[in-house]
Amino acid sequence: MLQAVVLMRATPEPTTVTPYPAAHSVEAFQSNLLAVRARIAVACERVGRAPTEVRLLPVSKTVPADRLRLAWEAGYRELGENKVQEAAGKAEALADLPGLRWSVIGHLQTNKAKLVARFASGFHALDSLRVAAELDRRLQAGGRALEVLVQVNTSGEASKFGLPPEAVADFVRALPAFSSLRVRGLMTLARLSDDAARVRPCFALLRDLRARLRQSAPDGVVMEELSMGMSGDFELAVEEGATMVRVGQALFGARALPDSHYWPDPAGG
Repeated sequence: MLQAVVLMRATPEPTTVTPYPAAHSVEAFQSNLLAVRARIAVACERVGRAPTEVRLLPVSKTVPADRLRLAWEAGYRELGENKVQEAAGKAEALADLPGLRWSVIGHLQTNKAKLVARFASGFHALDSLRVAAELDRRLQAGGRALEVLVQVNTSGEASKFGLPPEAVADFVRALPAFSSLRVRGLMTLARLSDDAARVRPCFALLRDLRARLRQSAPDGVVMEELSMGMSGDFELAVEEGATMVRVGQALFGARALPDSHYWPDPAGG
């Protein structure tokens, strides 16, 4: 019996198969980029869209700076990060790379606004007038401007940040008061599900909301962008009108922990 137990412990566990192999070379990053762009093109073709209508934002959360240098060599020029301090550290470490821009795509606390105002070119999760005011104050002090997207909770899940859809119009009408913020559109996180019938309505809701807001948006507010879709669902998002998809694992490789570990702050997958 003891021998059997020892043998069982010595038997290696099955290797987990992932659809997202990690990229550790310039060639691998280029290959992954081409593969994702090809999938975007196919999704666009299904609904009669041009692939040029969809912007790809690589999401580099948890990816160390040395691998991001390889991604830059492969042509990646904009990176999205969920956590402000992680993003700020990477931006400092990679400050020598020309043309590299950073977008913060995760929930932001007011006390972290000063960091975002210092280095980011975009903030894609605005859902608080207090945060808007603090960002504007910091940006004006530094003579900078920031592109922002308004985050909408289209799934209705309490675990997610973002405004309820019915509150977005009033929120958007208040944003011209913050002159350093360049409002460009909306962002959402769909349900974390393999069931397309549960995911797709989140994207359709955001698309329809943007269409309504375009009729009433105040001067200075441009409702161009629909940021929706991650590695597991970006093709559905493209079919529903996404102008920006936030893709992490399909470009950089699977993360060590599942998406559920990053909930409720998973803004790019």
